[in-house]
Amino acid sequence: MAEEAMKFLAGLFSLLLFVGVAEAAPEPGQCPRQGNWLQVLGSGGPEVQDRRASTSYLIWIDGKARLLVDAGGGSALRFGEAGAEVKTLDAVVFSHFHVDHSADFPVLVKSSFFEGREADLPVLGPDGNRFLPSTREFLQRLFDADQGVWPYLSHFLPGQRHFAYELQPINVKSDSDEVRKVWENERMSLSSVRAHHGPLPALSWRVDLKQGGSVSFSGDMSGRYGNLPRLAKNSDLLVAHHAIAEETTGVGRLLHMPPSLIGRFAAEARTKRLLLSHRMLRSLGHEDESRRLIEKSYSGEIVFANDLDCFPIP
Repeated sequence: MAEEAMKFLAGLFSLLLFVGVAEAAPEPGQCPRQGNWLQVLGSGGPEVQDRRASTSYLIWIDGKARLLVDAGGGSALRFGEAGAEVKTLDAVVFSHFHVDHSADFPVLVKSSFFEGREADLPVLGPDGNRFLPSTREFLQRLFDADQGVWPYLSHFLPGQRHFAYELQPINVKSDSDEVRKVWENERMSLSSVRAHHGPLPALSWRVDLKQGGSVSFSGDMSGRYGNLPRLAKNSDLLVAHHAIAEETTGVGRLLHMPPSLIGRFAAEARTKRLLLSHRMLRSLGHEDESRRLIEKSYSGEIVFANDLDCFPIP
């Protein structure tokens, strides 16, 4: 009788242990709650036919979404599926303001109204020119009380203080080849350098976590300035945008790197892992060819990104 009771208690303990583990495990599409992670929210480009959300990434630190990099169309839905909350973000950064990198930002701002965020939210991105607005102008044009697209959200702009927090735009120079640290807090530091994306003001970004580990983001770029290897030097992870196949010419090549150049930059940077994202119809289906071309220069791990993928840092 005592033996049966012991077996019953042992079985009950195992069941409770299993339930506890199951409850602690992340849901599908969510990163583990311990450690540092990069999550791909949007792995596509501007085409809806690629069936991917447009460009967006999250940095997770111990179960909290701390940094949002770009916010292209469809990424707000992925943000929710990932279990993220705007109220935990330390900052938002933009590589540039093409629609496939920025369209869902107003969605996230509106969502934050219901989350109880209290701390002001730094928003960093490039300064502007005649083709695209600066970061400050971008927010103003969206939310200005008199001439904005959504004036009912003007209370989120600096100097309003009607809601619990304000957006704090920070224009970052996009005309310098110097890699510069532009922002930091107790969890991370952010560095940037200009990226050549045709005539548009654009930036590449690097995130160094205070706990250890680093991620660099090429953003959309042709590679003409050659700054990426210096920014991404010894990064644990380099997120490079793989928007074109090797043979692409014309406007596509003016704006984006071919696989061979991605491989050369990754090798020069000595990054440990290369993640290929911003996958458009003209590069989808060319994975084997692209891998071969990249491996001519780069010997590290190569991964093709999909929406909601998670990668440990480091």
